[in-house]
Amino acid sequence: MNKAIFLDRDGVLNHEIYDYICRVEDFKILDYQIPVLKKLYDEGYLLIVITNQGGIALKRYTEQELAIMHQMLRNAFVAKGADIAGFYYCPHHPTVGGECKCRKPASGMILDAIDMYDIDPAQSVMIGDKPRDVEAANGAGVKGILIAPDEQISYEKVKEVLSH
Repeated sequence: MNKAIFLDRDGVLNHEIYDYICRVEDFKILDYQIPVLKKLYDEGYLLIVITNQGGIALKRYTEQELAIMHQMLRNAFVAKGADIAGFYYCPHHPTVGGECKCRKPASGMILDAIDMYDIDPAQSVMIGDKPRDVEAANGAGVKGILIAPDEQISYEKVKEVLSH
């Protein structure tokens, strides 16, 4: 079985603007996260993005614009010798069409990734900047780490959480 670092996107991998990032030019990658995540990648952890993107349902941006942002993120990691195995996003919004199984704090995206990549939840962790990220992780049997928006990920903290 594989092990993974699940990552929220906004506020963890790119700058949190406290609104939807609707334009590619507003997507600012937090480059300082890459070395820590590359170290975990080099230890055999899959890097998987798990992100709510309700702005799609609200017609604030398109799936094509989202794909460009995710390609920019992947390119930044590849340039530093790491890669992101997958991007899971929920395009739904509770005010448009009601509830879904994928929008965090639901665990649907994480469970889909666990199934797709044969991941052992007990050897994996989810890093997010909102309580719903940890809730989604816990619902899938994955430990969660809550950081402040744009806070640097601590390698030591990740390893400590994984060791318990």
